[in-house]
Amino acid sequence: MGEVEQRTTAGSRLGVQENAGISTLEHGQKMPTTPTGKLISIKVQMLDDAQEAFEVPQRAPGKVLLDAVCTHLNLVEGDYFGLEYLDHKKIMVWPKHVILKFVVKFFPPDHAQLQEELTRYLFALQVKQDLAQGRLTCNDTSAALLISHIVQSEIGDFDETIDREHLAKNKYIPQQEALEDKIMEFHRNHIGQTPAESDFQLLEIARRLEMYGIRLHPAKDREGTKINLAVAHTGILVFQGHTKINAFNWAKVRKLSFKRKRFLIKLRPDANSSFQDTLEFLMASRDFCKAFWKICVEHHAFFRLFEEPKPKPKPVLFTRGSSFRFSGRTQKQVLDYVKEGGHKKVQFERLERVVFATTIKIICSVYFLRVFLGLMHAHSAQPKPMFLSFCFQRFPTDKAYFIAKEVSTTERTYLKDLEVITSWFQSTVSKEDCMPEALKNLIFSNFEPLHKFPHQLFKGNRAAACRSNAHLKGDYQRIGDVMLKNIQNMKQLTVHLRKHTEVLVELENGIKNSRKLETLCRDFELQKVCYLPLNTFLLRPLHRLMHYKQIMERLCKHYPPNHGVGPGLYDSMKLISEAVAQLHSSMLKMENFQKLHELKKDLIGIDNLVIPGREFIRLGSLSKLSGKGLQQRMFFLFNDVLLYTSRGLTASNQFKVHGQLPLYGMMIEESEEEWGVPHCFTLRGQHQSIVVAFVSSTRGGKRDGFSLHFIESPEESTVDQESEDDLNASRTSLERQAPHRGNTTVHVCWHRNTSVSMVDFSIAVENQLSGNLLRKFKNSNGWQKLWVVFTNFCMFFYKSHQDNHPLASLPLLGYSLTIPSESENIHKDYVFKLHFKSHVYYFRAESEYTFERWMEVIRSATSPASRIHVLSHEESHAY
Repeated sequence: MGEVEQRTTAGSRLGVQENAGISTLEHGQKMPTTPTGKLISIKVQMLDDAQEAFEVPQRAPGKVLLDAVCTHLNLVEGDYFGLEYLDHKKIMVWPKHVILKFVVKFFPPDHAQLQEELTRYLFALQVKQDLAQGRLTCNDTSAALLISHIVQSEIGDFDETIDREHLAKNKYIPQQEALEDKIMEFHRNHIGQTPAESDFQLLEIARRLEMYGIRLHPAKDREGTKINLAVAHTGILVFQGHTKINAFNWAKVRKLSFKRKRFLIKLRPDANSSFQDTLEFLMASRDFCKAFWKICVEHHAFFRLFEEPKPKPKPVLFTRGSSFRFSGRTQKQVLDYVKEGGHKKVQFERLERVVFATTIKIICSVYFLRVFLGLMHAHSAQPKPMFLSFCFQRFPTDKAYFIAKEVSTTERTYLKDLEVITSWFQSTVSKEDCMPEALKNLIFSNFEPLHKFPHQLFKGNRAAACRSNAHLKGDYQRIGDVMLKNIQNMKQLTVHLRKHTEVLVELENGIKNSRKLETLCRDFELQKVCYLPLNTFLLRPLHRLMHYKQIMERLCKHYPPNHGVGPGLYDSMKLISEAVAQLHSSMLKMENFQKLHELKKDLIGIDNLVIPGREFIRLGSLSKLSGKGLQQRMFFLFNDVLLYTSRGLTASNQFKVHGQLPLYGMMIEESEEEWGVPHCFTLRGQHQSIVVAFVSSTRGGKRDGFSLHFIESPEESTVDQESEDDLNASRTSLERQAPHRGNTTVHVCWHRNTSVSMVDFSIAVENQLSGNLLRKFKNSNGWQKLWVVFTNFCMFFYKSHQDNHPLASLPLLGYSLTIPSESENIHKDYVFKLHFKSHVYYFRAESEYTFERWMEVIRSATSPASRIHVLSHEESHAY
């Protein structure tokens, strides 16, 4: 639309396509008419200090120029931005030689509301400007942390020499020299952090500062005291210097007005407030006063209204007061527009595109120089065009790159899981005097070394795989060497891994002997950070060993032995396989021990569930025929006994045991004709007989290994004495469960009318995955980016990987995993679909490899086919 100077800009740095013409209008909204006439060139200074020239009609409103800037940048969320003069002089028409500034106008309370990476990048540039100009004031620690994220975004991972040179050339804040050591100390901790993640962290810190997004307007109160007024999403703020001394929320403000130089705030009546009905502030001039009043009107409308306010009809004869109204979309309209996918998504890459192009030019120049020199020296061989192979490595296609990235993403989750024990649980225990010192030392002295190890491994793999130019340099191919170095160091941790059995046993003994410790652990499991059963986190180091082995297997399958990745890959595979083999038997025992104690919390009416030699085999929701008809019951199969239960109306949603059927001496007889139910079998025990009927599963018509009807013989009905409360227990939805143990696997099976076996649990342990996915609901168009952790048959959703606890979860037992059909109009690559009855979710992966991995782990952990095979092979031995 305009004549643009040929230089790097905020848009070109992100690799946007020029003049792609993205519309920021609502569906059905018409483009405003642009005045015709003489065109003038207006320069706009962007947030990265680059200047762009745009041609607009001389009498066009400012919105025409703003739309031109947003179109040039392909900026979808342009409503957060505005144009401003360098001073507040009243200008009626476009001046010929003025330079306008493109700035952030509206600062939302949470940067997560900004849906586009480009928008967050521009906000980060605004924060960078505010720091440099002294508008965003904060203490030295916050300033150093902010700058460290800016440096990480601009130059990548920490290198002391490069850092010092960069800080010497770039001044991010006044008196920066005193903070340089602290900046580098913080920067050292950001290894592997991408520019987008750095922007996110920068905004996360900045938004918590009191002066974030604040623009001060000098004024005086009624007593003549000098103050500053400001406006934010919450309302109008009063400052003395840079210290906030008062705030008037929008809910308390009845009316805003101005009379000449006086700015007036009329408050709603409040019996508890000491303020007068109307507050008055004196500003420098009428123009300054009116300008601030307009800013307040715009902020109120943008953040508080659902839709753009309609203009009042013009009076026929006389006008009174200002006719100014906010024009444009409100924040809610912007959020809805982007989430519903009302815009054309433009793919872009940050900074790397310009860096890549520059590098290519340098390589080409060097190449042709060497060719020229080669012609002068005919006896010397010409150089190979290395830049061609460099070009093909620009976009990562090597499977090893994505495997290395998977190591990094899953290691993040593993670190968070260890912190549940080493940080959160340890902090809780230290506040209460209920755990013996010996038990404290046993648990935490074993977990501290295990927690330090993945920090080293994470930094190595993250630096090798996920730095911005890893696929250019082939650094991801170093993953074998990185793994070898760390696995060799891991040998010294074997003693701690072997103590996990003792840790589990002693903790359960402590809970058994202390009601106070039992209450503490139960309450801790209610905290959001403890998203899995507590004893599951105690087994995480052993689970991670198996994950390392799987990753090395995939790498060895990808690279043949004669590949030039070095011996580290196959040496790592050998070492990790030996470690897993040594701990395999104890791992199986601990998983069974952990599962028995987890089930113990879900069951009442049985005191001796955990006994030596007992092994858990399967649990599931079935139906049992009693004198009152078919009733849903929960069955638990062990190697020596079969329990059947009902869910009571207790606050903890526990299952009450109604019958125990010993498996020793049990006979199985076909009895389909006798009972008139297909696939019937009679289980004849020493004291009780039960008729079992296999029925078709709801999933594809196949038999689920545990979808049975248990039908009790009439003559044995006195054994099962049930109360009306038990029979009438309501099946509330998973979303409305009571807080205590309301979303465990047992409850999911109850609600979904399905079952899982111990073998299924073991498979689920081996198939865990973490990473970013885009999620879309059935009836919406927009895609939401989430950090997703899949474990224990469940997807846990986070805003980002930095969050300490999930926002929501989706148990997948009973769900079907498919690929969307053409009729569903998804039209995106790498999308898989999860559906259960009327619940439908679409998820989108970033690449073919990650798509296949998500499909693989979800299918392997939830597919009923594996359970049918396991039933015939494993569970039959129980009988």
